[in-house]
Amino acid sequence: MFKKPLGHLKTSSALRSSDRRKLKQRVISTFGCSAEDGDVLVPEGIQSIKFTTHMDAPGVAYLDADDTPLWFSLGKAGDDLIPTVYTLWKRPELLPFVTTPSQVISILIGGADLMRPGVTSYIPGLQKGQLVAVRRLIGGASPKVSPPLAVGHMALSSDELKEDHKGKAVLITHTWKDHLWEMGPKTEPPEDTPLTAPTADVGDANGSSKEPDATPTLKGPVYTPAEVSQLLHLALVQSIATSPPSSFPVPSNTFYASHVLPSRPAFPDLVLPPATSPANLDSAALRQEISLKTSSHKSLAAFLKAAEKAGLLTVKATPKQKNDVMVTSVNTTHPDVTTHRQFPTVREVEEREAKREARKEELSAKEEARGSMLEATELWKPHMHTVPLFVDWGLSTSEQYTFPELKRIFNNWLEAHPEAINPHERAYISLKVPAASSLVAAAYPPNKKGTPPAPEFAKREDILRDLIKQMQPWYEVKHANGERVTRKKGTLKPVNVAHKIRQGRKAATIITGFEPFEMAVNSEEMAEDLRKICASATSVAPGPNKQLEVLVQGKQAKTVVEYLVKKGIPKNWIQTEDQTKGKK
Repeated sequence: MFKKPLGHLKTSSALRSSDRRKLKQRVISTFGCSAEDGDVLVPEGIQSIKFTTHMDAPGVAYLDADDTPLWFSLGKAGDDLIPTVYTLWKRPELLPFVTTPSQVISILIGGADLMRPGVTSYIPGLQKGQLVAVRRLIGGASPKVSPPLAVGHMALSSDELKEDHKGKAVLITHTWKDHLWEMGPKTEPPEDTPLTAPTADVGDANGSSKEPDATPTLKGPVYTPAEVSQLLHLALVQSIATSPPSSFPVPSNTFYASHVLPSRPAFPDLVLPPATSPANLDSAALRQEISLKTSSHKSLAAFLKAAEKAGLLTVKATPKQKNDVMVTSVNTTHPDVTTHRQFPTVREVEEREAKREARKEELSAKEEARGSMLEATELWKPHMHTVPLFVDWGLSTSEQYTFPELKRIFNNWLEAHPEAINPHERAYISLKVPAASSLVAAAYPPNKKGTPPAPEFAKREDILRDLIKQMQPWYEVKHANGERVTRKKGTLKPVNVAHKIRQGRKAATIITGFEPFEMAVNSEEMAEDLRKICASATSVAPGPNKQLEVLVQGKQAKTVVEYLVKKGIPKNWIQTEDQTKGKK
C-alpha cells in the first residue's frame, strides 16, 4: 500500500482534546488495551494528516509530536484503525501474528502480499479479514520471533490455511521500510524475542519444514542424491506445465538451462523437506544443491533419458552430432503435469530481485535528482504595526513565519477567543470584540495610507490575508536535501519566460527574474546551455530593475521551461507569456 510515496499530503494539525479522547477510547475498545496503554499509544500532542496512496485511496495518518506515524486508516469512512510497525514495536502483543521465513520479508517490503507457502506458523482461530502482524521466525532449539515487520488482513481463516496450500494468506497493508515507515525516525526494529505464544506449525498440516535461521549453519550437502533427483523432476514438471508448446523443439542444453534450472523451487525445504533436516536451513543455500552433479543422474543425458522413459518428453539425436540431442516435445497431459501443484521458482525470485535492484537504482537516481531540486518558500516577518500583535501573542518578532504557521497561530488565537467567532456564520469573525483590538490595529492600521478601515465582520482568510499584507515579506530557497539555504528579504516572484518581438520583427525568448534561484543556474551557464539545446544564438544583457536578461533567438519557451525545471527550479515558480499574442 505504501510502496510508493504518499501523495497530496496536507499540513498536519493537532487533534483537539475531545478528538484525542475519542481516538484513545477507540484504541482501547478495539484492541483491548488498558487506559495506561491508551495514553502510550495515543499520546498528548498527537496530530492527524490526510494523504492519498499511489492508488489514489484517501487516508488519514496519526503522528506523535515527533512526527512518528502511530496509526492510520484508509478509505473515506476510515472504518479500520491500523497500527504502524512503530506502534507494534511498543506493544507487540497488540495484534495476533503469523510468521514467515527471513527471505520472504524482503519480498513483502517490495510490495507483495504474503502467499500461503510463505506462512510457517500462525495463531489459531484467525478469521478471514482479521488484522494481523507478520513476524520473521528464527528456528532452532529455542525458536525466536522478530518484532512485527508488516501489518495486513487475513485473506482466509486459519482453518482454511491448514487445508489450502495455494493463494494469498495475508493482504499486506504496511511494512517496515515502506514510505509510511520512512515518515518516522526510521529506527531499526527491536531485538528478537523467544517464541512463547501458542502457534500452529504449518509443517504439521502440510509437511512443510520449519523456518530457516537468519544466520544459516549448513555444513556440507543437506539433500541426498535421490532427493536432488526428485527436486529436478519437480522442476522439469513445473517447466512443462508453464512452457508453451511452441517453445519446442529446442537443444537439450538450452532446454535444461532455460527451462529446468529456472523452474527449480525457490524454497526447496517447503516443497521437499530433507530427510535429515538440520535445525537451521537456508533456502538460498539449498537451491545451490539442486544440480545434475549432486543428483543420482550425474549427467544431462541420463536425466533426459529418465524423463523420456517416464513419458514426460521426447528427444531426438541431431544428424551431425549424435551426442547433441534435441528435446522435440513435452507431454502436457502427463499425470505428473496435470496434478502438479505449482510453487515459487528460482526464476520468479531472481526476476523479483532484478526488479527490486532496478527500483533501487531508479529511486536512487530520483533521490539524487530530488536532492538537486530547489524548494521555494514565502515567509513573513512582524513589521511596524504588526510587532505589538506578536508581542501580545507571546511570539518572536524577529523570526520569519510561513503561511501554514501563520494560519495555525491565527486559528490558535480563535480557539482561545471563541467569542470572536460569529455564532450564526462561523466562517466570519467579529472584529468589534475587545479581544480583537490588537489584531485590528495590526491588520488595519488607521494612519497608514491605502489601508482600508477595519470591517465589523470579515472572513477568516480575508483577515489573515490583510494581516500578512502588513508584515515584511521574505523568502527562502534551498536544496531539497537541505544542503544549501538562502533566505532574503523581499517578495519572491516567478522566473519569467517571455516571447517578445525584437528589432527586425524577429521573435526571441527572454528569461528574467532567475536571481533568487542562482544556486541552480547563473546567467552565463544558462546562456551557454540554451545555445546548445536550442541550437540558437543566445546573449546576456542588463535588464530593467537591475536584473539580467538571458535572450534566446526564436520562440523557445517550452524548451526553456523544461531546462529550468531540470536544473531544479520548481515549475510553479516559472511563468510564461507570449507578448506577441498575449499572456498564457
